[in-house]
Amino acid sequence: AVVSTQSTGVVKNKPYFKRFQVKYRRRREGKTDYFARKRLIIQNKNKYNTPKYRLVVRFSNKVIIAQVAYATIEGDKIVCDARSTELPRYGIKTGLTNYPASYAVGLLLARRLNQKYGLDETYTGVEEVDGEEYYVEKEGERGAFYCVLDTGLSKTSSGARIFGVLKGAVDGGLDIPHSSKRFPGYNTESGEYDAGAHRSRILGEHISSYMQSLLDEDEDAYKRQFATYR
Repeated sequence: AVVSTQSTGVVKNKPYFKRFQVKYRRRREGKTDYFARKRLIIQNKNKYNTPKYRLVVRFSNKVIIAQVAYATIEGDKIVCDARSTELPRYGIKTGLTNYPASYAVGLLLARRLNQKYGLDETYTGVEEVDGEEYYVEKEGERGAFYCVLDTGLSKTSSGARIFGVLKGAVDGGLDIPHSSKRFPGYNTESGEYDAGAHRSRILGEHISSYMQSLLDEDEDAYKRQFATYR
């Protein structure tokens, strides 16, 4: 019990500490939001042992990690994995944590996952990047691979890089419930979505314009910041 007195304030006595229950380790470390996780992994009883797939996206200072996983009693099982460190193999050698890289990681994950399950020829996704809204429709007997976005502790501000990964995965042929309201190019006042603005963000035109303006203002600063861009 917590005893409160006017002179000493709140006193936590022995019975209080005997009943104290510590949080889960990953909660204490500030790594997992269990309130959100429970709602992402819980499955209907009548679906028995059917996995509930999640598109897990995490960012570090140098790497973007995208995985498709499902939860079991022993822990999460990874079905497919893609990282921005793989992008130099496909021609993207620098800027491995920006918005274009986020889109590329999502696209790589989607194509790799569809190939694993033999869906790559049925669900080819978007042929050319245009930023338009795209939702996978069922073709033939097998439906598209369905999963939900797991943002973890990342901030879900409009235009955030995590939605670049989402857009790449959707354009790659995955069925992920989403809305264009969180993509770059969406105007909250008019309620309209500008696909062209999103396309320019995916292609990195905002980075190109910033590089040019920095070069005009301060060449030394430009050389320091974009030394790896050749």
